Amino acid sequence: MSDVAKLANVSTATVSRVLSQPEKVSKDTREKVMKVIKEFNYQPHMVARQFRTKETKTILVVVPDITDAFFSEVLRGIEHMAVRNGYQVILGDAENDPKREKEYTNLLLQRQADGMVLLTARMDQQDLENISNHFPMVLACEYIDGLDVPTVSIDNISSARKATEHLIHLGHTKIAHITGPMNVVLSRDRLKGYQQAMLSHDITINPAYIQESEVSFESSYDQMMKLLALETPPTAVFVFNDEMAIGAIKAVKDSGLNVPKDVAVVGFDNLKMSSIYEPNITTIHQPKYEIGSKAMELLLKLINGETLQKKRFVLNDKLVVRESSGANNKKVTP
Repeated sequence: MSDVAKLANVSTATVSRVLSQPEKVSKDTREKVMKVIKEFNYQPHMVARQFRTKETKTILVVVPDITDAFFSEVLRGIEHMAVRNGYQVILGDAENDPKREKEYTNLLLQRQADGMVLLTARMDQQDLENISNHFPMVLACEYIDGLDVPTVSIDNISSARKATEHLIHLGHTKIAHITGPMNVVLSRDRLKGYQQAMLSHDITINPAYIQESEVSFESSYDQMMKLLALETPPTAVFVFNDEMAIGAIKAVKDSGLNVPKDVAVVGFDNLKMSSIYEPNITTIHQPKYEIGSKAMELLLKLINGETLQKKRFVLNDKLVVRESSGANNKKVTP
């Protein structure tokens, strides 16, 4: 800054005002300083700025698994909202490990970020409460009951019930569910929605029809093979997410069967691949971009010292009917 000041023949304070409060500097002086800045590609010293303002203008976002396609649109929503408000985003991949999640929170303790959006909630609740008492934090997609932190998500129980009832309305009674890992709240919620739908229609739930899977194509493939090997295999399956639904569909195909003629399949998330894969996958659409954008909006309010009157934000989901459930030419109750 002192170099710019010398070349422009002004004080360092004037250079600082041109960068932070240009309206307080005359047009001629402003143009003279900006000419030097552009000519020499001057960049403000961010560490010095942070020391002075006690702000990093940086947001930490922790993702459970960066390879999961679902999070790309959520992250885009966060990024766009952050950039529009002068913030940059740093990303941490927890790799589904609560210890890694906790390690990333050290960036907050070291004042390397102004706040955090957690897209995963597998840390100890007490640890999260301690962090939220000292730093702005928002949970998105996942949540923890009883934790007084703003959250943004859909109603996973209701949407899973909707997905299962879609299959029931098509006449299926032998409906299986391939869950995600049961240590994840979303897996438990979607299982609960499946169970509610079955019980509300007086359909007996066969325990063998519920198979827990890792969140992967390969694991879901294996669980579907187990279901098909049963003495009375299911005629339909609701799968935890779209990637896993593709694994289930491949298992059906590799067994010489047809989707949806022999086994109807419904996924979750409405990833881009679900509309491209054959057969196209019936799924639950989550407003991924909006979840990210809303989470960032709430975090900015916390950073700015605002008190949120509402802490839980539940966005709308939608059943997207495609080929894999076999409803092409049938009327289905929403």
